[in-house]
Amino acid sequence: MAAMACSMGTTVAPRAMVALESTTSSLANYRVSFVGPISRRSALVAFGAGNGSSRVTMAAAGAAAPKNKGGKKEIDESLLTPRFYTTDFDEMEQLFNVEINKNLNEAEFESLLAEFKADYNQTHFVRNPEFKSAADNIQGPLRQIFIEFLERSCTAEFSGFLLYKELGRRLKKTNPVVAEIFTLMSRDEARHAGFLNKGLSDFNLSLDLGFLTKTRKYTFFKPQFIFYATYLSEKIGYWRYITIFRHLKQNPEYQCYPIFKYFENWCQDENRHGDFFSALMKAQPQFLNDWKAKLWARFFCLSVYVTMYLNDVQRTSFYEGIGLNTRDFDMHVIVEVSFTLPCRSCALNEL
Repeated sequence: MAAMACSMGTTVAPRAMVALESTTSSLANYRVSFVGPISRRSALVAFGAGNGSSRVTMAAAGAAAPKNKGGKKEIDESLLTPRFYTTDFDEMEQLFNVEINKNLNEAEFESLLAEFKADYNQTHFVRNPEFKSAADNIQGPLRQIFIEFLERSCTAEFSGFLLYKELGRRLKKTNPVVAEIFTLMSRDEARHAGFLNKGLSDFNLSLDLGFLTKTRKYTFFKPQFIFYATYLSEKIGYWRYITIFRHLKQNPEYQCYPIFKYFENWCQDENRHGDFFSALMKAQPQFLNDWKAKLWARFFCLSVYVTMYLNDVQRTSFYEGIGLNTRDFDMHVIVEVSFTLPCRSCALNEL
């Protein structure tokens, strides 16, 4: 961890500040100063290999949001804003009924449940005084960029919490094991959202998550599409987090806020969530193997990747601030996610 430390005494990561000052005024130029070469296999050492928000939870933020009457910030709605989701819970109950669906691998789900119960990150998300001092030293364009990143990431994690919590509640009678896993995933997402919201407090702001729950628009997805989008988002989140962590470990001059130091363990939550959704999809072969399913799966791969890329291109200054080339970073994530899809021959791997 010593190599990741950033001097927070009087200045913020000098190279990060210089990069931000020189490019924040021109977001149209999506290329950024990436430190070091990138290739799929060499990424293990040179760039980081191993998503968020999300859900693409690492997506940085859009324009500054207005405040509601309570003084807490609202999120601007747009096509690329992190969304809240709902689904057909009755169909979900049918899909996970062990008497109806003989493809459910109960032993695999029991094993996954044991992993979630272990709660490896129970004591990981503990803050220290470095957070506040780092935030105080982040000024100028970089400050607003980090605020927006924290807002969007917090919203995306909280979106996952709401969906998983409701699935855990609705499936309790139909499939207690799967229901408990969803409940434990909601625990993880709530922990992430709370940690990110605490980060906003370093900047003297906070998101009113209760207000968001009541007022935010919910997007309806059929269970099939929830599986596609959520699996991809969790795995994308894993690769984004571990890539950023390894990059900053090798280039500590860009380590300007301590939240990134938590990404190595944090990303394992995302990976476990993705593994669970992989098991869910393998238990629903109709969502992977017929021609309609293959078309839908390819569409969701494309749409999720494009959404991630458009989000990141609009926020190039964030990635430049931590020393990354936006396009190379996204292409690296896409390649790595494609190598970890549920089955190498299924539709999700044909894009």
